[in-house]
Amino acid sequence: MESFCIFLLLAVGSALPFLAASPKTSLLYPYGKTQGDSENPVADDGNSPEITIKKSFSFYGKKYNSLFVNNNGVVSFGKYVSEYTPSAFPLKEGIPFVAPFWSDVDNRVSGSIFWRQTEDSVLLSRFAADVSRYRVNISFTPVWMFIATWDKVGYYGSASNKVNTFQAVLATDGEISFIMLNYADIQWTTGTGNDGDIFTGLGGIPAQAGFDSGDTENYYNIPGSRTDGILNIKKTTNVGEPGCWLFQVDKSIIGVPTPEIDCLDE
Repeated sequence: MESFCIFLLLAVGSALPFLAASPKTSLLYPYGKTQGDSENPVADDGNSPEITIKKSFSFYGKKYNSLFVNNNGVVSFGKYVSEYTPSAFPLKEGIPFVAPFWSDVDNRVSGSIFWRQTEDSVLLSRFAADVSRYRVNISFTPVWMFIATWDKVGYYGSASNKVNTFQAVLATDGEISFIMLNYADIQWTTGTGNDGDIFTGLGGIPAQAGFDSGDTENYYNIPGSRTDGILNIKKTTNVGEPGCWLFQVDKSIIGVPTPEIDCLDE
């Protein structure tokens, strides 16, 4: 007997059934120099400059007008994050941030970290269509997006050619806000500074994924965070698309699987 598990999604006080979406042709949104992206400095534990964004982004009821893209797999609001050892949420430091893959990334070893904000109508339409196809029960027409991509990045202390490629996409219509976390290729979880193996990039304190409001109360840890299981995050999802996690994060948080799981045997 093969077991299939269906998550329920939180949605403004009620639970929506999980429904699988048909596969997309490309998991990642377009990125790189050909797209006009900016690129983070090549530096251990580095970050972008503070980026003033064109539309305020509502996150857990607070609106933010700037952000940082941090080399170690984090998009943060209000302050950059240089910490390379991932901690479980909630954090005591009070920094609100989105963590597609908080880990000891080292782009001196390999890879690039790209980012841009855009009001391109084609990309905005694609995001609106994604929200619709994943059957989130809300009408959403974004007017702004921010795309941060960690492309083929290595880990601190690496003596291998293992690399990770993942992405965080933020989108808003000025009031409603979504984040999408996309995982194209995950080959390592831990740098040697966190006791990871120099050759495999595994073991030690593995990566953390999810988001934290900064108020020590509201947060979400993607299952597998800070365990060896995070290596398989590209096979997991809350929307029926392996490697994709989608959340509404402005006030009521939609898209977080509830502790209850309906399991169907086939």
